[in-house]
Amino acid sequence: MVTELTLLIATSASLGLIHTLLGPDHYLPFIMMSKAGEWTKGKTALVTILCGLGHVGSSILIGTVGIGLGISIEKISFFETFRGGIAAWLLAGFGIVYFIWGVRKIIRNIPHKHLHIHEDGVVHTHEHVHKETHLHVHSDQKAKKITPWVLFVIFILGPCEPLIPLLMYPAAQSSWMGMGLVALVFCIITLATMMAMVMLTLYGFRFLPLQQMERYSHAVAGAAVFLCGFGMIFLGL
Repeated sequence: MVTELTLLIATSASLGLIHTLLGPDHYLPFIMMSKAGEWTKGKTALVTILCGLGHVGSSILIGTVGIGLGISIEKISFFETFRGGIAAWLLAGFGIVYFIWGVRKIIRNIPHKHLHIHEDGVVHTHEHVHKETHLHVHSDQKAKKITPWVLFVIFILGPCEPLIPLLMYPAAQSSWMGMGLVALVFCIITLATMMAMVMLTLYGFRFLPLQQMERYSHAVAGAAVFLCGFGMIFLGL
């Protein structure tokens, strides 16, 4: 059992890494929302870790309860697939809503010109942007508060499909310690990979000339999140 468990733990680590890297939904939403919302590094790390824990933890809980009740792996996997579909549609829907909100912000901030004719016949124009400062501030603050919670709920619903089969072998051997080790390794590797992808990408952004793109950041973030959800639904990412 020791040799099999060692192999299983190694497999768990490998699948945790590959599963996360091949699923952009594990890190792209945090990258884009952090950039658009101007999150601090601490907030970005906290949101990423909490969502990752919800993502892996929900699958561990469902898998453990299902195995404990003697439910077949086929039924557990079916339930995981079902809730994964819900999470994908919610992620896509959130992306669309955020994209529309971002486009509205762009339109409101488009500079435009006014023509002025003075009594002496002098004509001049001036360019300005109409901003409802009070409303904009409250709107931005509300979005910053809601976005992490929306992501957290979506990630709780999002399953870790490779984890359930990994838990079955030690369960069949009546080794709860083995199940715990497999789940722990998978969780650590998944969270570490998510954090690495998010932080390294945000660090890389510092070297890109993105100042001119800031006004489009919310719309771009929404589009990116939508594409993640779209990829989960139709491409199986």
